[in-house]
Amino acid sequence: MNTHLNSPDNQAFLNYLENWLSELPILSFQEAVPQPEKAAITSVDMIKGFCTVGPLASPRIHAIVPSIVQLLTAGWAHGIRHVLFSQDAHDAQATEFNAYPPHCVKGTPEAETIDEFKALPFFDQITILLKNSTSSDVNTGLREWLAQRPQLDTFLVAGNCTDICVYQLAIFLRVDANTTQTQRRVIIPADCVATYDRPPETAQNQGGFPHPADLLHAIFLYHMALNGVEIVKSIRA
Repeated sequence: MNTHLNSPDNQAFLNYLENWLSELPILSFQEAVPQPEKAAITSVDMIKGFCTVGPLASPRIHAIVPSIVQLLTAGWAHGIRHVLFSQDAHDAQATEFNAYPPHCVKGTPEAETIDEFKALPFFDQITILLKNSTSSDVNTGLREWLAQRPQLDTFLVAGNCTDICVYQLAIFLRVDANTTQTQRRVIIPADCVATYDRPPETAQNQGGFPHPADLLHAIFLYHMALNGVEIVKSIRA
């Protein structure tokens, strides 16, 4: 199979993608969540091992912390009381470490919730689910959490990484609703998600794969939109 990544069609799509991102709407909380008692905010992997310490810590991830804190604070003020954090807490010999460097091992500082979230006045009312893979829905208790809250029909998704854990959670929420004929909005504010950057030269020197953050962030936001996830620029009070 021949591929032509530099074809005019591909360049035309990249131009379209850049324009699509620039025109994403900004929603008010009232527009996004008209019935806060039926809504939830979910945040993925906003822990120290992706923000400040360890081999997978990224300044790009740390940079979205203020936006997510604002989302959580404004959402709580709007009346949202179903807040869930899905967080890595890996076994020391996690099978996932065949693909990624050892990170966020259960009981280590890397697996701790970031201090900015711990400082939230309602932090003790937030549900935290621990995961041993990139998936928030496999062997985590998420399905049970959802089953106990059948009234929820709107989910705001934040965190990292756009193309890995955020993508898997958002697609699960969308597909789960589709398979059961359930009306559900899954909304991602783009200013509350991010992914890491790894230039090709770094990958060549150190091994592993390069990871162009801006490109993959954009493509995976678009792919989620293709699958019925609502992508917006931000959600504001």
